[in-house]
Amino acid sequence: MTDSTVVVRVPATSANLGPGFDTLGLALALHDEVEATLYDPPGGAAETAEVSVEGEGAGEVPLDGGHLIVATMRRTFDRMGLPRPAGIRLRCVNRIPHARGLGSSSAAICAGILAARALAAAPYAAAPYAAPRLGGAPVPPEDPPEFTDDDVFALATEIEGHPDNVAPCLAGGLTVSWTESPGVPRMAKLLPHADVRPVVLVPGQRLATETARGLLPASVPHADAAANAGRAALLVAALTGRPERELLLAGTEDRLHQGYRAPAMPRTAELVARLRALGIPAVVSGAGPTVLAFSARDKQDLIAPEVGNDWHIRPLDVETRGACVVSPETR
Repeated sequence: MTDSTVVVRVPATSANLGPGFDTLGLALALHDEVEATLYDPPGGAAETAEVSVEGEGAGEVPLDGGHLIVATMRRTFDRMGLPRPAGIRLRCVNRIPHARGLGSSSAAICAGILAARALAAAPYAAAPYAAPRLGGAPVPPEDPPEFTDDDVFALATEIEGHPDNVAPCLAGGLTVSWTESPGVPRMAKLLPHADVRPVVLVPGQRLATETARGLLPASVPHADAAANAGRAALLVAALTGRPERELLLAGTEDRLHQGYRAPAMPRTAELVARLRALGIPAVVSGAGPTVLAFSARDKQDLIAPEVGNDWHIRPLDVETRGACVVSPETR
């Protein structure tokens, strides 16, 4: 471990939660960890990247500058007005399933931004790899650039395209996100009641977010929009103050997106319907195909018979802290 290395831990997230399309998100206690190091490549090579991946995505994602975290780090240095480091080395330990609706891309984006900010605020500013040959003069270590939490959230939203996953990833807990004119993302963090017990049901197959979003209509009936507004408000009240099964079941009803996306994930839609018929509040997690259920202990035994062997059932705690830079000793 050198002075030019940081470790970032980022949680999985579930967006929408049924009626809160593109606004509600929940952080889950399932984490990716990224060790990011800046180094000076031999021979003065420019923009070199070395990536190793353990766990989810191993053998699938790019291991060079095309990796999402590397690209995000470089974009963050650009946004901070700093010269890009010549060498970036990543060691990624991934536990968040990819393309399953659990926020893996948002986690990577948040990890990249936080790693770049932490490195820029420390010895990066005066290190040899900030020399003029990298595109600019060294930044005095006593005057690091300011890059606030709001700046982090704005850049993460810009890269991801919408704030519903990056908000809970960064803040933890339950988040309500929205966009103010002219395109400024905002969020409010809430703490779910201690009795809220998320369970994720992860299938083997994947689904690209773009595919699911492409099935949505350009407009919806006014009655459906009004119904979702009421259910989303009820869901926030239930999750934060009254996590009663009846309220959670009513509060997770959706008319805006899940039905339209069902043709792309019929098994997910069927499972959600079966669980809800049993009185278990279940929704599509994000763009799917993972299912998120809110279950008390006395209801978890009802889930397994409906799921089947090709789904992975995983109860998870709510992650209240969110993404953070950690020391090697706490990994």
